[in-house]
Amino acid sequence: MSQEKLAEFVEAAAKEFGIPGVAVGVLAGGREFVAAHGVTSLDNPLPVDDRTLFHLGSVTKTFTATALMRLVAEGKVELDAPVRRYVPELTLADEAAAARITVLNLLNHTAGLDWNLIDVEEEDGSLAAFVAQLVGLALIAPPGVRASYSQAGYNLAGRIIENVTGLSYEKAVSALVLEPAGLSNTFFELDDVMVRRFAVGYNRGEDGMLRFARPWKSRRAGMRGNNPGGGLASSVSDLLAWARFHLGAAEGVLPAETLRSMREPTVELRASTLGDAFGICWFLREVDGVRTIGHGGSGNGQFAELLIVPEHDFAVVSLANAGPDGYRFNESVARWALEHYLGVVERDPEPIPYDRARAAEVAGRYEIDAMNLDLATDGTRLTLEVGIKPEIRQASETEMPPDYPPAAVGFLPGDGNGDGDEYIITEGGLKGQRGFFTRDDSGTVVGVDLAGRLFGRATATS
Repeated sequence: MSQEKLAEFVEAAAKEFGIPGVAVGVLAGGREFVAAHGVTSLDNPLPVDDRTLFHLGSVTKTFTATALMRLVAEGKVELDAPVRRYVPELTLADEAAAARITVLNLLNHTAGLDWNLIDVEEEDGSLAAFVAQLVGLALIAPPGVRASYSQAGYNLAGRIIENVTGLSYEKAVSALVLEPAGLSNTFFELDDVMVRRFAVGYNRGEDGMLRFARPWKSRRAGMRGNNPGGGLASSVSDLLAWARFHLGAAEGVLPAETLRSMREPTVELRASTLGDAFGICWFLREVDGVRTIGHGGSGNGQFAELLIVPEHDFAVVSLANAGPDGYRFNESVARWALEHYLGVVERDPEPIPYDRARAAEVAGRYEIDAMNLDLATDGTRLTLEVGIKPEIRQASETEMPPDYPPAAVGFLPGDGNGDGDEYIITEGGLKGQRGFFTRDDSGTVVGVDLAGRLFGRATATS
């Protein structure tokens, strides 16, 4: 596959999805192919290049997990040990859960912790202060019972790194993985970002117009406490180097068996676009008979995707600076690259026709601490709407990303083993996302999984 073909596709896709600036990298056959298109900012434009910094969001978790696994390899941390061995100050609403949660539970999202702390009044933005507030975080399940994606869990993992190393999380990750991996263009601090070329995030409003997203990466209190779960900024060139690191270039830093263990299944995922299982941090997914590992991330108007195919020494990186369609741009890049470089084709499953009774059964409001998810039916179709809770948006001192407007949802057919409670979103910024409904022992729908997160039922609607 030529560099020109990649560049042609990236340009066409960026225009199709209306993204101001994108950067894409592919590692294939031992060679790197990079294509960038567009500008860093519509107001103060500079061409995007291979070193332009984008906010990575949750791709940061792969760095946090790898740093912690280096401590495991050095015998300083045990995966099956209770978190309290390393963070004795941990207090949760459920004392039994606080005592039982293990390091692995954090890394594979089975700790039973809700998404994250949102309304934190603590002026101290440290991880220590974040952990002190966890007593107010909801628990959605006992430790080890089910996977539910948790930012709070990774921020707590960052505190383990601090306590074990005696360094701040940021300095520890730099020493443990960034410097050994040769990532000289990957940063946590805004002071490091603002003196380099960086992409400005944009969000598309209801009128279709793009408006720059503020904050880019906030300095306000509490945000440093979120760095382990989503604080890094990096470039397509550094992320390709990060992929090489996980494909074997880590020799002398991390044992090969440690890296391989990170991509072995630890808990299965059901009906998730993100993967079939969690390894240690990585989403594990089989596409057209080929095993992949990956992780995506989103910031305010910025989206990142890293996908690796270990058996082919292949990786694709995609970075985009506009929401909500940056997600769809990245997804289209990953699919195109898999098909055109490896001959691996991914197709979405087809939903069954609209079922009035089933739509009425699931209609209602579902929630996590930060967001509401509303399922509604008008008798002809089922729609899903998800957004930040109004009270949180109103109380915030900074702008927040726009909500996802109602989009059509279709049920997927049962496979003979399942109950047919799986669904796929068929339009809008979340098109292609899959999930499933959770029932209690009586068979009543009590929750819905979206993007790996469990939204519990709040109130029913007709």
